[in-house]
Amino acid sequence: MNDVTIYHNPRCSKSRQTLAMIRDKGIEPTIILYLEDVPNSDKIKELLSKLGLAAGDILRTGEADYKAHMASAATLDDDAIIALMTRYPKFIERPIVTCGDKAVIGRPPETVLTLF
Repeated sequence: MNDVTIYHNPRCSKSRQTLAMIRDKGIEPTIILYLEDVPNSDKIKELLSKLGLAAGDILRTGEADYKAHMASAATLDDDAIIALMTRYPKFIERPIVTCGDKAVIGRPPETVLTLF
């Protein structure tokens, strides 16, 4: 099996549940605490490619800081949204799990099972 990586926030219940499901499959993933080890723009673009999504699709618009700093991401292109995510990593939807050339967002956590 290809290496499995989870972009994890241990304070998030969905992220913890997703990690537990991966481990229940006997897999010990690489854990990236993305709020501390912030992915750069190239890494975010790679994740988006694996997810098959646009940057706006993984933007957490409900965050209080998002509301304070942004009126609307609808007027921003992908590069501007990615730049925003590198500055404010908590705006990135979580958890993101990668396996080879595929990735999923663990919402709901059971979504991760489609990778295995």
